[in-house]
Amino acid sequence: MDEVGRLVTLLVLVGAAFALAGGVCAWFLDERRRITRALAGALGVQPQPLLIARGRGAGVGFDLQGGQVVVAWDKGGWTLSYRLEELVGAELIVDRRCAARAFRGEPRRPLDELADPEERVRLRLVFDDAHHPDFELDVWRPEDAGRSGRLAPDEALAEANRWLARLEAVLRRPIAAKAAPAVAGPARPNPAPTAAPPWEAEDEDDLVDDEEDASLTP
Repeated sequence: MDEVGRLVTLLVLVGAAFALAGGVCAWFLDERRRITRALAGALGVQPQPLLIARGRGAGVGFDLQGGQVVVAWDKGGWTLSYRLEELVGAELIVDRRCAARAFRGEPRRPLDELADPEERVRLRLVFDDAHHPDFELDVWRPEDAGRSGRLAPDEALAEANRWLARLEAVLRRPIAAKAAPAVAGPARPNPAPTAAPPWEAEDEDDLVDDEEDASLTP
């Protein structure tokens, strides 16, 4: 009986250890935490504000103080950094049309239809970059229905609209002017001491000779 009791206790402890390890692993590999860690690593600080599209493995984070914006996809496996002034605009796409937009230097086009979407709610960020000019976040898709942690269509539309307002506030921030580096001119050499002209030296010698002759004259 003692051996059976020890065996049961051992099995219980092993099961508890596996359950704890599984819980820690699930917590660490949670999609939101992985993306947040990736954005924080690229920014060097905790992203604020932060938007994560649940179920899509993508997100975007800002460092307004440092003037950076980072996008992440593949659950944080890939990131791409931009300067804040490279963000030129954002679009709110509902189904297959641009329902609202905000671009730098342009008046905002607000969302004027609040009907529930049918195909998607997408937030598209546009950057002044020839290689990676935009980044898209699907805030809602039809397959999100009934899944834990996913937004309902009307909630996704309201959340995307709030983010468009945040992005508009970012776009209104003045762009810090870059100071032009000072250009140093060529160093001027110190003027070398010039020798007296030869005729001046001859005149001085003649003056000494004349003084000597005058002293010898009776």
